[in-house]
Formats: sequence, structure tokens, C-alpha cells
Amino acid sequence: MTELLWAVVALLAGLAGGAGIGIWWANNGVSSLVQRKAAEARLLIEEARSQQKEILLQAKDEALRLRNEAEAELRESRQSLQKQEERLQRKEENIDRKLEGIERRERLIQQRERQIEQLAQEAERLKRQQAQELERISQLSRDEARSIILAEVERETREDAARRIRELEQQTKEEADKIARKIIGLAIQRCASDYVAEMTVSTVNLPSEELKGRIIGREGRNIRAFEQITGVDIIVDDTPEAVTLSCHDPVRREVARVALLKLLKDGRIHPSRIEEVVHKTQLEIEQIMREEGERVAYEANVQGLHPDLIKLLGRLKYRTSYGQNVLQHSLECALLAAHMAAELGANVNIAKTAALLHDIGKAVDHEVQGPHALIGAEIARRLGRSPAIVHAIAAHHYDEEPQTVEAFLVIAADAISGARPGARRETLDLYIKRLEALETVATSFPGVQRAFAVQAGREVRVMVQPDQIDDLASIHLARNVAKKIEESLQYPGQIKVTIIRETRAVDYAR
Repeated sequence: MTELLWAVVALLAGLAGGAGIGIWWANNGVSSLVQRKAAEARLLIEEARSQQKEILLQAKDEALRLRNEAEAELRESRQSLQKQEERLQRKEENIDRKLEGIERRERLIQQRERQIEQLAQEAERLKRQQAQELERISQLSRDEARSIILAEVERETREDAARRIRELEQQTKEEADKIARKIIGLAIQRCASDYVAEMTVSTVNLPSEELKGRIIGREGRNIRAFEQITGVDIIVDDTPEAVTLSCHDPVRREVARVALLKLLKDGRIHPSRIEEVVHKTQLEIEQIMREEGERVAYEANVQGLHPDLIKLLGRLKYRTSYGQNVLQHSLECALLAAHMAAELGANVNIAKTAALLHDIGKAVDHEVQGPHALIGAEIARRLGRSPAIVHAIAAHHYDEEPQTVEAFLVIAADAISGARPGARRETLDLYIKRLEALETVATSFPGVQRAFAVQAGREVRVMVQPDQIDDLASIHLARNVAKKIEESLQYPGQIKVTIIRETRAVDYAR
């Protein structure tokens, strides 16, 4: 037991000594390690301080550099702004100088305007003095001098025109001969109403009453020769210093009027001279008609027309309808139809061509029987116009039922041009009497309730009593009314008869 105790005590003592030695050794090792780390820390701190100084120096250098650069840019900006201010100042000075120059020019212009006005007044005064002096020296008034100058110019113009006529006669001899034979050979004249009679005569004023005897000639040979060559009647009555030319063909009447004026100016009136002057006048009128047809076609912008259509258009220059010139009316219709077709998206070329040619039948309606719309449509078909154009011409007075937009546009253009205020004229009494006569003829049949003349007398609409006139009888009534109108009335063109039968059933709810 004691040995065991001493063994344990010895073991504990050994452990205590070992622990003390270990603690002493550990304390000495830690102390040296701490000293080394402290030394390393001091070195790091010294290095950091040296690096901080370097960084501060570099930062100061960079700040100094940036400051210098900013100051340089500021100086440059100030210099640029100073230069711009100097340029603006110079521009303002230039503008001021220019404004002063403009003001000086305005004052100079005003001064010159006053001087020009004074000079104009002075020139006008000198002109009056000169005119008075010329009148005193020449012993001629201004009107007399103007008459002499105009007479000289007229003489020179007549000579130039005569030379031009001879050239045209040589160039177009074949065509002119054919047209002349056609004009001379016209013999069919339509029955004239009172209105037509007013439009188929021309009055020629005579310088003196003695010229009537020279127009008649010895035993009437001059007047007979003139009437035979021109186909125009000369009416010599008691009207002072005037004779009347009567003919239903407006072209022949115009040829006779111009030829008679030339004969009166020339003074030589005998059969051979009459034939020569009439022949030359026919050439002039044919040339005028051709030029007028070309002018109207150009103004309407209608191209590719047959030469015969051009000539027929020119003939309309001497044709009037209710006082309205048919050629000008056709041109107006072409322009109206073209504008409307463009707005509606229709065929502009068909509309304006048909509108320009819609009254072409009036150029020959005194030669061919029938409505001028159908006559014109046949002429257009024969001279190569398209079926659409031919249909629009034929339908513009409902001689055919219109089937295309262009046909309705031609109808509308014709109505606009003819119905506008001032376009056409007719004696009011004759107009009212003609409409009243139409309505009277229509109401004279049994079973007719009312009748109305519409479209300026081109149509009469008849209202019948449905219990007395049935549908079949309406057809016979329309034919009988049209026949009676033809027999009892005189009118230009044609009149459409429309029978209207209406049945009404009336009852009352009580």
C-alpha cells in the first residue's frame, strides 16, 4: 500500500514538474512570436506611411494638372466667346450700315417716283399740246385721222388676206371645190316657225338709198344672178338704207352677207363680178369654219377627230339655238362633261367627245329629215366614232334610252349650258303661247285630266283619268296627241309626248 502510494506521489510530482517546464517553455516561445509580429507590423505601418505620402503627392500632382487643364479650357472658352462677341458686333454694325443704305434707297426711290409722276404729267400735257398742234396743222380731227389710218390698215389687210386666200385656194383646191358645190347645191329648207323666221334673216346696211337700184340692176339681172349663185333671197323693201337676206342655211346666208358687203365696197356690181366675189367669199367662209372647228377641238382637248367632223363643227359657228351660238354651246358642254366625268370616275374622253359632238346634227338638219340627235349619231358612226360616243349623242334628247354614265353626263351638260341664265333667249309672248298651245292640244282629247309642257316645250306630259283610259288606250292617245301637234303647231326640233295613268284606291277607317 505504501509502495503504491509513493508510486502515485512520484508520478504526480513528475507530471507537475513536466507541466511547469512546459509552461515555462511556452511562455518564452509566445513572447518571441509576439515580438516578431510586432516588428512586422511596424514595418508594414512604415511602408503604408511611405505609400500614403507618395499617393498624396501623386494626388496633388494630378489635381494641379487638372486645375491647369481646366484653367486652359476656361481661357480658350473665354477667347472663343470674345471672338463671337466681336463677330456679332461686326454683324450688327454691318446690318446697321445696310439698313441705312436701304433707307437711303427708299428715299431715293420715292424721290424718283415723284419725278416720274411729274414727268408723266408733263408728257401728258405735251401729248395734248402735240395733238392740238397736229389737228391745227393737218386741219383734221382725231376721229378723222383715225378713220384715215384705219382705212389704210384695212386696205393693207385686205390685200394680205387676198394673197392668203389665193395661196389657200391653190393648196386646197380639190376640197374647196367639193365644199363649194355642196353649199351651192343645198335646196331643202325646213318649214320655219315664227321663231325660226326671226333667226333666218340678216340685214345689210347700205351707205345710201341709191345702192338699192344697183343691187337690183337693169331689169333685175344683178339680184337674180346673186340669188341664183348664193341660194339666198334678197328682200328689197321700204326699209331705209337696208336690205334683208333670207335663207334657212346659215352658212349660205353668211356667204351672201359678206359677198354683198364686198360688192358694195368695191362698187362693181354685175353678174360676172358677183360670181367671182361669191366664189372667193365661199373660200373664206370655209376656211373660217375649218379654223373654228380646229380651235374648238383644241380648246376641248378632243384629239383624233375626222376632218369632216372638224368642218361640221365649224359650220355650227353660224348656227344658233334660241339665240345661243351652237358652237360655243358645244364647247361649254364638252368642258362641263369632262369635269363631271373626272369627278365621278367615268371615261373623260368619251364624255367630252360626245358632248362636243352632241349637236353636230344641227349642221345638216336642214338637209336631212329627222331629229338632230339621231342625225348627229349617224354622222359620228359613219366617221369612225366609238359606239359609246354614238350612243351618248343619240340619247342626249332621249331619242334613245340612255344606258351609260357618259350619256347621262352629256344630257346634264347640255341642260346646264342651255338653261343657265342669259344663255338662250326667246320672245316671252311666243314662248308662253307655244307652251299654252301644247297644253291646249293635249287637253282637247276626252279622258285627259291635265297636261303640262315641260323642258322648255320639248315634252308634254298628259295626265289621264284611269277609269276612262286604260293602258292600251294610253298608247293610242300618245300617238293621236303627237299627230295633232304635228298638224296644228309649228316648233323647232321635236316634242316628246308622255301619257301618265295613275290609279288610286282611297278608304277611311272609322
